[in-house]
Amino acid sequence: QVQLVESGGGSVQSGGSLRLSCAVSGYTGSDYSMAWFRQPPGKEREGVAATNAFGATYYADSVKGRSTISRDNAKNTLYLQMDSLKPEDTAMYYCAADRHYYWRLAAPHEYNYWGQGTQVTVSS
Repeated sequence: QVQLVESGGGSVQSGGSLRLSCAVSGYTGSDYSMAWFRQPPGKEREGVAATNAFGATYYADSVKGRSTISRDNAKNTLYLQMDSLKPEDTAMYYCAADRHYYWRLAAPHEYNYWGQGTQVTVSS
């Protein structure tokens, strides 16, 4: 059973940085597509960044240039480094994984495994 556990969220001021982590258990290796999604209060879940087994990365326009997705296969951990944070980045952030090899930032319904989320709050 694949399990994903996010950590690293918190409250920061505008312009600050956070690094989210997603610890993966239940499988080893890099042959999964993985992604970060976020859900602002009262809004739908949206894609933030994704990576696949070949190391390709994809970003939403809203975070491009301010965020970096990476994975450490030896530690079975996915990361999201977020810099120059803005109040509109406030949301619950979720880690997701799927066995398919996506060559894009896929939609939420295309990922089978999800973490419980970690809250990011950015104040102005």
